[in-house]
Amino acid sequence: MAKNPFYVYALKDPRSKPAKPFYIGKGTGNRAWEHQLNIDDSEKGQVINDILLSEHEVIHTIISDNLTEEQALKIEAELISAFGIRSQGGLLTNRIKPNPENISSKVKINIPEGCYERAQMGLELIKSAVVELAKANPEGIKNSDAAKYLGLQSDYGGGSKDYLSYSVLGLLMKESKIERTGRGKHKSTAK
Repeated sequence: MAKNPFYVYALKDPRSKPAKPFYIGKGTGNRAWEHQLNIDDSEKGQVINDILLSEHEVIHTIISDNLTEEQALKIEAELISAFGIRSQGGLLTNRIKPNPENISSKVKINIPEGCYERAQMGLELIKSAVVELAKANPEGIKNSDAAKYLGLQSDYGGGSKDYLSYSVLGLLMKESKIERTGRGKHKSTAK
C-alpha cells in the first residue's frame, strides 16, 4: 500500500487524437472519477457531458501517485501552468492557475512554468540511453564511458568532469536498473 495517499491526475478527451487533457487535479481515493459521477455546471462539467453525449468515455490518467499533499499540489500547479487554462488561451478547464511558489514556505527558488517536467523528461531519456549503453556492453561500463560516449562531460572550470553521468548511474542503481561491479564498472540488470 502506498505510504502517501495523494496523486495527480488528468481528465482527457478521447475525441481528439491523441487524447488531450482538459482538466488536471490532485486527490485521494476515487477523486479522479468523482467529476463524472457528479457533473457540475462548470466548463469541465460541460466537456464531460459533451464526451458522454458523443458516446465516448472520459479518459482518467494517474500522472503521479504515492505523493504527500504538498508534492501533489506542486505537481498539479506545474502541470496546470504548463498546459495553461482556457480562459488564458490554454487547454485546461481548470478555473484557476495556481502559483507553485505559494504552496510551501520551504521553497526558496523560482521554478519557471513547465521547467520541472521538461527536466524529468530529459532525465528519463538520459537514463534510458545509459541503460542501453550498459546492455550493449555486458562486461560493464565505467562512469567515464557513459560521460564520454553519450556526450555528458562538462568542461566547467577547466578539464573534463563526469558528474552528470555519475549522478545518473546513481539514480539507476537506486532504481535497480544498473548494478556496480567490484571493478568500478556498471552492468545493466535488465534482461
